[in-house]
This record gives sequence, C-alpha cells and structure tokens, in this order.
Amino acid sequence: MIDISHQHDQFLEVVPTLVRPSLVEALKSRVRAEMKAACPSADLPQVQALPVSQMLQARLASLVSESDDAEAENAFYVADLGEVYRQHLRWKALLPRIEPFFAMKCNPDPMVMRLLASLGAGFDCASKNEIQSVLDMGVDPSRIIYANPCKQNSFVKFAYNNNVRMMTFDNAEELYKIKRFHPEAQLVLRILTDDSKSLCKLGLKFGAPLDTTAGLLALAQELQLDVIGISFHVGSGCFDANAFGEAVIRARRVFDQARDYGFDFKFLDVGGGFPSAHVTEGITFEKVAGILGPTVNSLFGPDVRVIAEPGRYFVGSAFTLATQVIARRTVSNDVLTAAAAAGELDQTPSHMYYINDGMYGSFNCIMFDHQICEPKVLLRDGVYAYESGCINNDDHLGVASVWGPTCDSIDLISSKAVLPLMETGDWMYFENMGAYTITAASQFNGFRKSEIFYTTTEEEVVYHF
Repeated sequence: MIDISHQHDQFLEVVPTLVRPSLVEALKSRVRAEMKAACPSADLPQVQALPVSQMLQARLASLVSESDDAEAENAFYVADLGEVYRQHLRWKALLPRIEPFFAMKCNPDPMVMRLLASLGAGFDCASKNEIQSVLDMGVDPSRIIYANPCKQNSFVKFAYNNNVRMMTFDNAEELYKIKRFHPEAQLVLRILTDDSKSLCKLGLKFGAPLDTTAGLLALAQELQLDVIGISFHVGSGCFDANAFGEAVIRARRVFDQARDYGFDFKFLDVGGGFPSAHVTEGITFEKVAGILGPTVNSLFGPDVRVIAEPGRYFVGSAFTLATQVIARRTVSNDVLTAAAAAGELDQTPSHMYYINDGMYGSFNCIMFDHQICEPKVLLRDGVYAYESGCINNDDHLGVASVWGPTCDSIDLISSKAVLPLMETGDWMYFENMGAYTITAASQFNGFRKSEIFYTTTEEEVVYHF
C-alpha cells in the first residue's frame, strides 16, 4: 500500500474533484486511518465536534450533584481547536510571508501544539523542557528557535546535542558561553525596541541597545560565530500597531551595520505581541498586519527569511473556563449603609461570590498578564444561560465581587462584577482564557488545575489528529 500520510492535506483537498461524491468520505476515512497508524494517538484526549456552548452544557449535564466524587464539580476548560485553526488561516491570509513560530510559554497545551505542528508552524522555546516537548512530537529541530537571550549552560549543551541551532543573544557574556558550548549555533541578535506602549515591557530584561550592537557584532566576528540575523519584541500586549513598523526600521539599521563586520544577514524575527481574535477594537491583528507586512516587504528583499513568535494570538480566544459558585457571602448592612450615605451604593458589592478557580490557578493572568476577567452567568437555578445570561426582566442586577477558593486575600478575580443573585452550585464562565492562564497555574492550598475538554468548530481539524 502506498504511504499517503505525508500528503494527507493535499490529498483531502483534491479528492472531491477527482472522484464521485459517494467515495469522498470513504477515501477521507482511509487517510485518517493511515495517519493514526503512522502517528499513534491512543493517549491523546478525545476531540469532539460540537460548538463550545454544547460542550459546556454537556459537561454540566454530566455532573451528578450528589456524587461521592469530591472532584466532580471542579472548574474546567472547553478548548476549541477550530479557533486555533481559524487563526492559522487568518495569519496565512494577512501575513503570508512571515512564518509563525508559536510561543509555547503562552500555553503549551499538547493538543494545541500538535495541531500547530501539523499545520507547519515552528516553535519559540525558552528552556530545555520546552525544546524537548517539541522534539517529542517529531518536529524537526530546524523549526525551533531557542528564543531566550540568557540561557543555562546545560541547556545550551542540550540544544547542541539535539541539533537545535537557532538561538538568540543580546550580550557579550552569552557569546562566550555559546562559543564554548554550541559553536555551530546560528545566532540571532535581539535588539532593544520601544515597548513603552505594551502591557508587559520585555525591554526591561532583554534586548541590546543600538549603541551596543556594533561591539557585539565585532566580538561575534572575532569568536568566529555565525550570526544570521536580528530579532526584536515590541512587548506582550502591545497596543500601538506603529511599534511593529518602528522596530522593523531599527532592525534594518543593524542589518546594514552587520555588513561592516563581514555578516550577510538573511533572517529576521519580528517577535510577538500580536492581539488575539477577541480584540475587535483599538489595535487589532488586521491593523498590525497592515503596518508590519508592508514595512517588512519594503525594507527586506525576498531572500530574507522572516518569522514571528505569536502566542496569545493563536490561543487567547480558544479557551473558555467554567467555574462553580462554591460559596456566597452577603455584605453587612453597615457597609451598605455607609456606601449609601456616601452616594456609592451602586458601586459597592452587595455580595461576595467564591468560585473554584482563582489567582493561584487559571486567573494568575490577572497579576502576571494584566488581564481583566469578566464573569458571566453559565448555569443559574438549574437553567443553562450561556451567551444569554438567562436574566428575566424582573431579575435584579447588582454589583458583586468574585473571589477564588484559596485562603489568601489576594485571590480576587473581580472587585465589581454586575451579576444577578446567584446561589451556591450555580456556574459562571469566563471567555478568552487561553493565554498565560493554565500554563502558570499552581496547586496552592491543594486546589487542582482545571481540566480541559476539547472540541473543534472546524471539520478540517480532525484530520490533524
């Protein structure tokens, strides 16, 4: 039998035009069977083909309120891999020249990683374990960039032993280290850019100022190291699309400077900071692409390979978190009376809700990534309320605060949420929870990380598992 596993994408696209419609599904089934035989996935979680709403409802319906399983009503995620796939198509349509290398620190979910790997994406790794995770999927080392400018010695040796050659640097000490442990590395000089208009200013820690690049290039030449190009990062959560264009201009200057030291750069890494799909106002991906793409094309010829390091762009809008109200506390009348006297009653929480995921879990994004998480009603008094709120005209909406389950007072998710009166056992949900959430979650106070259930709202996704 001919092995068609390496051509399954092209095959599935051509099949409908070559054979009778009655044979299409049979041939597609054969492709899936061949792919499963070539890449066993028995240990992978099941991927449903349901809308997110139905996934949430089915999970809630499966819970038995009187169950003896103490973990049965834990918070959980629904991950829509179809959203990741749509973001891939969107990237290819708007930035066709720039190769995405997924910043896995954002969310190293194995199903997301496998999907992106099968779509041909590269990976931005920052440590030995991240590199190992990518290699374990069978990804070629050439599709990895070790994008941490300051690396542990043993990690550099690990990259050398596993033929991971592309890596970044921004200081002289790192060059001496790489010369000792990975002299065959393909080096990328990370330069400092203006990240003042970003939520997370990475320039505080990384990036060579432009007045130091000449000295670094001279040292790299002296050490006979192979510097292939430039990288930059405008900061995570950037809210000025022009920052991307200005950074590309800086990179062009260092490209020209490198010629004086015998280097002929053919590589540009434009970093991350790309907004997720749920961002529809202000700086959108379309606005970034409208500036970044033309600027790159005008300053760099087609012989220069260009990559990027999107993270939240792929996963931010793909994960929805469902949490149960585990307790409710009514604010004392004295507090409310004082608020009324000060004219602040409408802004003073009348209730405190406690849910079963918090700042030490998925909501660490509030502290580390400056996210604002808005609770919405998912299940109230036994009635499913996704996207509708299931709020009657006579329901009173009030201001409430929402807290996580731990014993730490920092575990505050929302200080002023507008919600109807909810009871213990009701459920809330939070959208756009895929970026910098579960990746940094801990099990502080003994609370488990929230489980993930997978679905896809794009049929093509199932052919990649």
